[in-house]
Amino acid sequence: MAFGHDTTTDEVLEGIDLTGKRALVTGASGGLGEETARALASKGAAVTIAARNIPKAQAAADGIKKSTGNTDVDVLEVELSIPDSIRKAAAEYQTRHGALNILVNNAGVMACPLTRTAEGWEMQLGTNHFGHFLFTCLLAPVLKAGAPARVVNLSSAGHRISAVDFDDPHFQKRDYDKWVAYGQAKTANVLFSVELNKRLHSSGVTANAVHPGAIQTELGRHLAEEDLEELLQRRGGGAEFSFKTIPAGAATSTWAATSPELEGRGGLYLEDCHVADVVDGGFGEPGVAPYAVDAGSASKLWTLTEQALGERFDLA
Repeated sequence: MAFGHDTTTDEVLEGIDLTGKRALVTGASGGLGEETARALASKGAAVTIAARNIPKAQAAADGIKKSTGNTDVDVLEVELSIPDSIRKAAAEYQTRHGALNILVNNAGVMACPLTRTAEGWEMQLGTNHFGHFLFTCLLAPVLKAGAPARVVNLSSAGHRISAVDFDDPHFQKRDYDKWVAYGQAKTANVLFSVELNKRLHSSGVTANAVHPGAIQTELGRHLAEEDLEELLQRRGGGAEFSFKTIPAGAATSTWAATSPELEGRGGLYLEDCHVADVVDGGFGEPGVAPYAVDAGSASKLWTLTEQALGERFDLA
């Protein structure tokens, strides 16, 4: 079966058995994260739903147990904009579980008004990148214990809006543009995948970035109709635009987490359940921008992030 834009999670997982595997999905109390968690659980994986809203996460977990018959689904509280919350969650996970085979960094914020974390970080970069960077690095021991293991970082075609501005990543000097901030954060997700894969590959852990496609979920809760119109204008021409269903939107994450085709392969950008090409072009073009997979920028971002967090992660 040829996979593509409309492929669903269940189609991706046809014939795959995840019994004995343990997965963790951030932002899994709804939307793409919940569907990814459900799909993995439906094939026998033990799944942890990580989210900031525990009642909502528990409701999602209960629903997944009922729909799949898999009772090995638990919840973990984490607020990805607060480093102390991330450290507590990572420690709690490692107390509960000795290994992790699949980590899907699905949570995120998109195009929010200018907001800063307590550290002064711009919220989209602080949550989407810094938060997941810290969480993943702290979970490295259980990922290694679960090798071969996979990390899936959700990026977006929005990465084409902006590279990482290493001189002013938090909009201290330049005017804030929520779409530029979003694009920068999504580029950071790809660069993190490139460098993380480089550092963990020898331990049997691979990392890839995913563009899920355009899906109408709670991620767009800050957006008014004019915001969507502006996004479409920035997108310009390029490939035909159409929304995906949630099962189709979660399919590439699920494929990244399970496909035999990706065994031992990392540092890639995936879209529509295939490995994307590196392509120059505008926001509306398929593929990944060269600056998002640049090894030098990936290393530079790793250092910048460590300095912001005040901690080094060699992961060797």
